[in-house]
Amino acid sequence: MIIVGVDGSPHARAAVEWAADDALRMRQPLRIVHAVDRSPYQIAKFPAAQWPDALVRGGEQALAEALAVARERQPSVEASTRLLEGPPAIVLRDEAADAAEVVVGNRGLGGFAGALLGSVSVHVAGQVRCPVVVVRGETDRRHDRIAVGVDDSPECEPALAYAFEQARLRGCAIRAVYAWYMPVYAFAPCPNDMDAIREAADEIINDRLERFKKEYPQVTVEEDVQAAHPVDALRQASTESDLLVVGSHGHGALASTLVGSVSRGVLHHADCPVAVVRAR
Repeated sequence: MIIVGVDGSPHARAAVEWAADDALRMRQPLRIVHAVDRSPYQIAKFPAAQWPDALVRGGEQALAEALAVARERQPSVEASTRLLEGPPAIVLRDEAADAAEVVVGNRGLGGFAGALLGSVSVHVAGQVRCPVVVVRGETDRRHDRIAVGVDDSPECEPALAYAFEQARLRGCAIRAVYAWYMPVYAFAPCPNDMDAIREAADEIINDRLERFKKEYPQVTVEEDVQAAHPVDALRQASTESDLLVVGSHGHGALASTLVGSVSRGVLHHADCPVAVVRAR
């Protein structure tokens, strides 16, 4: 099942269209979810339960509009709606327990507003085990290419698996981006040092891609190895891609609840939808 969070905003509509398309490609049912978050209105003297429930009515309207969008976009996809109460991050996390994918817009009016671009996003992308897609940038253009970040960490493998499967389903190419930092020395590095660094980078990306090239022989792969900050390299790749895929790299004592700085950076600056993929 594919879960999409909505709040009635134009960005949520784009997320529903994306989710409906992916549901068709992946042959998955679609569940449209709206979170009614009463916590900002819980005033002890005036309990929210006594107020006219505009929040619920607004949620019902958002769901009805989103369902109409999904059915218009992909009539053959099985689509349903759920109105749930609670903070958006918790609602989304609980709904995604058995999901194949979670989709949200990058901005909104409430409910899932900015769901993947603040503290909520860090929590969701760190806790949800399935891929989380943030629909941002231009979504109606076609480059027939998916960009994916490659590095030498274990978190890279699930991202590559998701990217190659999406490329197979879409019939498009893969651009595998490996960015490495220029070493900082007291003096400029000699040419032999730079050659060794480039050779090591080429070896890493070749090792990472070898298995997936064999499993997906129908997918054309472009290897992009460059000396640059990973966020800059991936953001540039996003300008010519339909989707950017990154692994989730959390660090420290709360690693399981965090996405890394590269994931956060591309979520804020990419020019196309971004998928954050964690290891299951």
